[in-house]
Amino acid sequence: MSLRTNKEHLVMIGVQGSVSPAHQWAPFEVGADGEVFAWPSTGGITYNVKIGDSVFGWAGEHIEPGVSATLSHKNRKAEAGFQFLACCGNEVRVVSGEAKGSVGTVVGHHGGVEHLILDFPDDVLDRLTCEDKFLVRGFGQGLKLVDHPDVYLYNLDPGVLDAWGLREREDGRIEVPVHAIVPECAMGSGIGALSVTTGDYDILCHDQDLVREHGLDRLRFGDFVAVMDHDNRYGRTYRRGAVTIGIVIHSDSPLAGHGPGMMTLMSALGGKLVPVLDEKANLGIIKGIGRFVSP
Repeated sequence: MSLRTNKEHLVMIGVQGSVSPAHQWAPFEVGADGEVFAWPSTGGITYNVKIGDSVFGWAGEHIEPGVSATLSHKNRKAEAGFQFLACCGNEVRVVSGEAKGSVGTVVGHHGGVEHLILDFPDDVLDRLTCEDKFLVRGFGQGLKLVDHPDVYLYNLDPGVLDAWGLREREDGRIEVPVHAIVPECAMGSGIGALSVTTGDYDILCHDQDLVREHGLDRLRFGDFVAVMDHDNRYGRTYRRGAVTIGIVIHSDSPLAGHGPGMMTLMSALGGKLVPVLDEKANLGIIKGIGRFVSP
């Protein structure tokens, strides 16, 4: 049985931003184990880190795969609108420079820096400059499952939802393919944030025993993951029996309280969402992007 949505009533709005400059946060930083490092971090055009790659092992922290985009505007609400309206899986088009007309895919939002993460093929990345601009067809906020009003959807293009492979069970619960299931104790930076329609929160991966026990060492950019006992319906908080589903959007970090970032896509209480482990639960496989581009 297919899951009915209200996608025919959603509003599509164009929002435009440009490449966010790469950041240096400090001359040196100190990790959770006392290690001192000076690594690349957020922003810029990242050529060799892509959807489908592991989020671990890079000489970098909070790395954003592909293009990091932002909107600088005197009106902060307009800046927030750029993030809010752009949803996972939306089409993005280059509207300036040598790569003008090229099309890519929105991956997700990175909170704190307020970046939108965009995937483009290699030949497009090679033609982009840090002055280029991008037009996103923002489509997805307000999406609902018509027969399941107790499931809250955010930041999700209806086309991704349709292709994801969710399955409605006879008992009314919904099975959701995910690549990993995260225990409630392993969520850090971003907990308590009111808005789940912008930004992300981090999966803590400093406890290596916990990482191995739950298979978190397999996390890839673009993976769909489930967080147990986390309620993201109206903000990010602990609630027994809740399940939140999201997408991994940035790399691991040595910083205490930080780790691979996850943007919220859906949340529900009472065991309504049933995560099912699936190696193919990745945006790149659905969209044919990143490391999953067809040869």
